Amino acid sequence: MKIIGLLLLAISLAVTAVSADEAAFIGVNIGTSLSDMPSPTQVVSLLKSQQIRHVRLYDSDRAMLLALANTGIRVTVSVPNDQLLAIGQSNLTAANWVSRNILSHYPATNITSISVGTEVLSTLPNAAPVLLPAMKFLHSALVAANLQSQIKLSTPHSSSIILDSFPPSQAFFNRTWDPLMVPLLQFLQSTNSFLMLNVYPYYDYMQSNGVIPLDYALFRPLPPNKEAVDPNTLLHYTNVFDAIVDAAYFAMSYLNFTNIPIQVTESGWPSKGDSSEPDATSDNANTYNSNLIRHVLNSTGTPKHPGIAVSTYIYELYNEDLRPGPVSEKNWGLFDSNGVPVYTLHLTGSGTVLANDTTNQTYCVAREGADRKMLQAALDWACGPGKVDCSSLLQGQACYEPDTVVSHASYAFDAYYHRMGMADGTCDFNGVATITTTDQSHGSCIFPGSGGRNGTFTNSTSLAPSTNSTVSGCDSGFSHLEDLRYVLFGLLLWSGVFL
Repeated sequence: MKIIGLLLLAISLAVTAVSADEAAFIGVNIGTSLSDMPSPTQVVSLLKSQQIRHVRLYDSDRAMLLALANTGIRVTVSVPNDQLLAIGQSNLTAANWVSRNILSHYPATNITSISVGTEVLSTLPNAAPVLLPAMKFLHSALVAANLQSQIKLSTPHSSSIILDSFPPSQAFFNRTWDPLMVPLLQFLQSTNSFLMLNVYPYYDYMQSNGVIPLDYALFRPLPPNKEAVDPNTLLHYTNVFDAIVDAAYFAMSYLNFTNIPIQVTESGWPSKGDSSEPDATSDNANTYNSNLIRHVLNSTGTPKHPGIAVSTYIYELYNEDLRPGPVSEKNWGLFDSNGVPVYTLHLTGSGTVLANDTTNQTYCVAREGADRKMLQAALDWACGPGKVDCSSLLQGQACYEPDTVVSHASYAFDAYYHRMGMADGTCDFNGVATITTTDQSHGSCIFPGSGGRNGTFTNSTSLAPSTNSTVSGCDSGFSHLEDLRYVLFGLLLWSGVFL
């Protein structure tokens, strides 16, 4: 993430061989520094409800790996930094680690990669000499088990090891680490692995002293004259994330490695901070993560490598209240320990993972002021052709009161909406329905979307009436009363870029 000393235009224009073999994915990191850590079974239940198909663990916890078995969720396990020395000094220790933490779980648990240490060069430089030996020993153990193609090895780096990161074409790794980086990149290339990179625009923004605009860090649209333009390549950068990733690509090409893809192992934004962290807010965290997820899943790639997947793991699943440091350190999570979302992501239409507002906590309700006859017709359709179970609306049942067409229609609309997996067009009903994030449950009447954990996709062919269709007018048998009314970003943008 730091700014970059001059590279030649020839390097910036170099032909690269980074491939787009796999579609980009969004994963989530699972930290465990919680005073009330959910059980592995509860964690997996949340992952399933959110359709999260990729996770990264900071260890190789046996109970978690067992809970993830037979789920199909792709798992990255980690070798903690405090285990590097033993593994890096002994082939036998590495083989035992693989036997205990990989072979005893694979293939039931879909382990796809091993993260060896984390940010070793920047946080634990004394362990740097054993990092590559540890990776090689672990790889040898995978080869012995014939799993070297199925399970990849890499090590996450802080983007702070990149110097002079803006413009990206001038980026290079801290040359102090060249004796390690060159053989490390050779290893990644020879094993068809990827460079793991932690990308935190939040810290770049915070440490830039106002040089980096907040909108640029949050992926918000910028007018063309405010975009950062690399003077060597004339590539336009509309966000910090892409600039950091491209800086890493250019830093690798400076060392003559042009075919190693990048995987972002951590990225996110804190939802709360202390008085010195005014931009650590739920709104900014929501904006950053929502835009990040869309950006990654749209497979737009980066300006240097358009269309090339940059799969990314969000930091992180849970708020970790036991983490030391400032308030923000405890507030990077998407959920609290009870599985309740910290904020509602704006993701409708961006795919399935974490989509439709984080936990499926959106509700389809009767639109305020809607025509009552149309509401009644839509209710009749939902409880009839729409195949909604409306038994809860019968007299004496939990959702009978209040006995109004608005209340009953809202329950039926929401039931249909979640029955159909909240797919586009399933909350319309000829314009008398609308989506809200307010839980409509009351008393013992629990709406289908409440808690955001029960929405499932169905193969039903019944689609909610839209504004272009005709609503069935069959009588549902329900009566109703009156209506009730809702690190100095290495991207130091050269002079005047944001003026």
